[in-house]
Amino acid sequence: EDVAAEWMLEFACSCLCRHFAEQSGAEFRRWRDVAQALINGLSQIPPHQKKTVYLCQLLIRIAQGKSLGLQFENDQRISPLESALSFWTLLEREEIKLEKLHEEIRRLIQIQIVAVHMENRYFKEAAEVLERLFTDSESDKPLRVKLATIIKTKDPYVPLLQSFSYSLLIRKIKSYIELFMKENETNFLIQEATKHVAKGLGATAWQNRPVEVNENSKSDLETKQRFVLSIILLRDVLGQKLATITFPIYYKFVFFCGLNNMQNEEKNGVSLACSRRRQRWTPKEDLELKLGVGEFGVGNWAKILAHGNFNNRTGVMLKDRWRTLSKIK
Repeated sequence: EDVAAEWMLEFACSCLCRHFAEQSGAEFRRWRDVAQALINGLSQIPPHQKKTVYLCQLLIRIAQGKSLGLQFENDQRISPLESALSFWTLLEREEIKLEKLHEEIRRLIQIQIVAVHMENRYFKEAAEVLERLFTDSESDKPLRVKLATIIKTKDPYVPLLQSFSYSLLIRKIKSYIELFMKENETNFLIQEATKHVAKGLGATAWQNRPVEVNENSKSDLETKQRFVLSIILLRDVLGQKLATITFPIYYKFVFFCGLNNMQNEEKNGVSLACSRRRQRWTPKEDLELKLGVGEFGVGNWAKILAHGNFNNRTGVMLKDRWRTLSKIK
């Protein structure tokens, strides 16, 4: 099961990278949830998968970088971009041959952390975050002084912030993703996908299916084809090679969720939401959540999930439920 989980995490990270680069929001969010569930299921990160985990966490936070209301850390002062910076630091430690690109992305994240606060008129918070971001080293001093001056002007549209924009940060992250993907072409499930497509599994069914599309819907159809092929791949490969392994119910759900979507669409002519019905929280689960928060603290959802007895929940579900319980209280 550990080996299969590693394959799936590599595959999920690859999908996450592709959809981030293509700016396909719905597909990115789909694979974000898959990657996060796999990461939450790890008792510890295998050394050879550290880069994979760090990159997934980085992309998830960069994608939500302008949403100051979202929290990824226990400290509520930490914005998504500041959290992303911590994972970028971890990524930098795992490789040494991209020093220039590393430095460019680090500076862009630092500048955008301040810029996003200023865009939302949080000038006091921008000054506070500046103190956290920079050390007293001489190399950091010039940028620190410039940003401090900008914060005092309370103008989020000064040339420096416009020159080091969020869109430039996204482009630099895409450059990094491209290099990462080239280095990880040996991904096991992608290799298996190539074999399956070459043999015509899944692809043949799509080719023979009578579908009328116009120019505007071709791109959407191709996206759905890719997703369904990836689901078919996971189902077939794991079914053939890992027949003796008992898989967690959540992973099985992820594999077949996309297929159910497409079957529903074929029957009804419209895209229906995946059959993930909202489960009511039981008093027992609420108690488990409260005990977990008492032991590990608010925000440590992965630990709470791993040590608690929950019915098919994810870390995000635990976070949402705790927010609801807090309001009720």
